[in-house]
Amino acid sequence: MGPYPLLKLIHILSATLLFGTGLGSAFYMWRARLSGDIRVIARVSRDLVLADWLFTTPAILVQLASGLGLMQLTGYGLEQGWLRLALGLFILAGACWLPVVWIQLQVRKLAAQALKPGSQLPPAYDRLMWLWFALGWPAFLAVLAIFYLMVFKPR
Repeated sequence: MGPYPLLKLIHILSATLLFGTGLGSAFYMWRARLSGDIRVIARVSRDLVLADWLFTTPAILVQLASGLGLMQLTGYGLEQGWLRLALGLFILAGACWLPVVWIQLQVRKLAAQALKPGSQLPPAYDRLMWLWFALGWPAFLAVLAIFYLMVFKPR
């Protein structure tokens, strides 16, 4: 087996990990929010921050590195419109994800503070969660569009 199939496999697996972790994180965080249970929110937000460091961050780095490697091996370059658009969408998703990481850190802190007896989640929690949700949509749609571009390579 040459380097291309192995690099393509790594690229596909990191895309799967990135997409799956993002979708799973969104599902569990939103379910925790809907529960209204501060203990659940605190636990899920802690786990979500950990998952971002263990899975999402490395997957992003592997995606970029393997994508650049595949470009090198295949001879595709940024003169390909679909590839330029895919890279732009990747940057857009990253631009949405960076503030989301900050939001998750803030939510984790607010939830930990709300665990103290007599405490509750402040109004800032709701504002942060709505912003988190709003930033998730363009990132999610960007990743779906990247999948389309990678498969169909439209002109």
